[in-house]
Amino acid sequence: MKINILDRMVMALVISTLSLAGISIAAEGQREPQEEQKPDQREKQQEQKQPQERVQKKSEQDQKQQQKRVQQEKQQEQKQQQKQQQQERVQRKSEQDQKQQQQRVQQQQQQEQKQKQAQQERERAQRKSEQDQKQQQQRVQQQQKQQEQKQKQAQQERERAQQQQQKERVERQSEQDQKQQRVQQQQRQDQGEQQKQRERLSQQQQQKLISEQRQRVAQYRQHLEQQERLAQEHAAALQRQKRMAQYRFQEEYLERLRQQQLHLRDDRFDYDRDPYFYTAPSYRYNRGGRYYETNEYGAKMLKQAVNYGYEEGFRAGKADRDDRWRGNYKDSYAYKDANYGYPGYYVSRSDYNHYFREGFQRGYEDGYNSRYQYGRFTDGNYSILDTILSQILNFQSIR
Repeated sequence: MKINILDRMVMALVISTLSLAGISIAAEGQREPQEEQKPDQREKQQEQKQPQERVQKKSEQDQKQQQKRVQQEKQQEQKQQQKQQQQERVQRKSEQDQKQQQQRVQQQQQQEQKQKQAQQERERAQRKSEQDQKQQQQRVQQQQKQQEQKQKQAQQERERAQQQQQKERVERQSEQDQKQQRVQQQQRQDQGEQQKQRERLSQQQQQKLISEQRQRVAQYRQHLEQQERLAQEHAAALQRQKRMAQYRFQEEYLERLRQQQLHLRDDRFDYDRDPYFYTAPSYRYNRGGRYYETNEYGAKMLKQAVNYGYEEGFRAGKADRDDRWRGNYKDSYAYKDANYGYPGYYVSRSDYNHYFREGFQRGYEDGYNSRYQYGRFTDGNYSILDTILSQILNFQSIR
C-alpha cells in the first residue's frame, strides 16, 4: 500500500514538471513578436510574467518538499524494516533461550528425581534397619520382663510370707497394747475426774460469776438498742457520700446483728449446767498492760472474736476499694461497733470488742489491697491465719 502511494506521488511530480517546461517554451516563442510591440505592452507582459514566475517557484518548492517527504517516508520504512528485523532476531533469541531454559529445567528435574529416588532408597534401608533393631530390642526386653516377673513373683511370695508373720506378731502386740491402753485410759479418766474435782470452783465463786454474767447480758441488750440510732446516722452519711458498696456491707452487718439480738432475747441460758461457771481458769492474756484470766470456754470466745473481726474487716475493705474510697478501717461502723458474734457470755464486752477490732484491722487491709497476707479464704469463709491468731492472743497456760 505504501509503494502505490509513492508511485502516484512520483507520477504527479513528473506531470507537474512537464507542464512547467511547456509553459516556459511557449513564453520564449512569443518573445520575438513581443519585442516589436510597444513599450507599454512590454510592461504589461512583464507584469503578467511575474505571477507565472512566482507560480513556477512555488511549484519547484512544492516539488522539493514532496521529494523530501518521499525520502523521509523511505527512511521511515527502512527504519521500520530494520526494527522489525531486530524484533524478529530478539524473538528468535528469546525462543532459543526458552528452549535452552526448558532443557536445563528438565535436566534438573531428572537429576532431582534421581536424587529423590536415591534418598527414598536410603530411607527405606534405614527404616528397615531401625525396624530390625526395634524388633531385636523388643525381644530382649520381653526376655528381661519375663525374668523380672519371675523374680518379682518369687520376691512377692517371700514378702507375703514375711508380712503374714509380721502381721501375726503385730496382732499379738496390738492386743497387749490395747489392754495396756485401756488400763492407762481408765487411770487417766480417774485422775481427770479427781483433777476436775480439785479444780472445780466453789459454789460461792460460781454464784458470783453467774451474777456478773446476768448483769453483763442486761447491759449488752441495752447497748444493742442504743447502737441502732448510731447505725442509721452512719448509713445516711454513706448515702450522702455515694459509697454504695460500703452502704450495702453495713446493711448486711446490721442484719446479722439484728438476728443476733433476736436470738439473745429468746435465749434461756442455763447458768447452773454451763461448765464455764464451774471451770477454773486455765489461760491468762495481756491487754492494755494488764493480765486477765479465763478458762477454755472464754479462750474459745476470744478466738472467735478475732476470726469474726477478720471476716467483717475483709468485706469492709473490699467495699471501700469497690467505692474507690480512701482506706480507713476506723471509719467503718462495724469496727466501731465490734459486737458481731458476741453472745454476751464468757468474756467481757470490752475484751471481745478489742480482739474483734484486732482481727478487723488485718482483714480490712487484706480486703482493701486484694490479698491474703493475714488470712485465707476456704469453704466460702474468711479466717485469720493460726500464726497471726496466736500472736494477737498470746495465751499463756497457768496450769
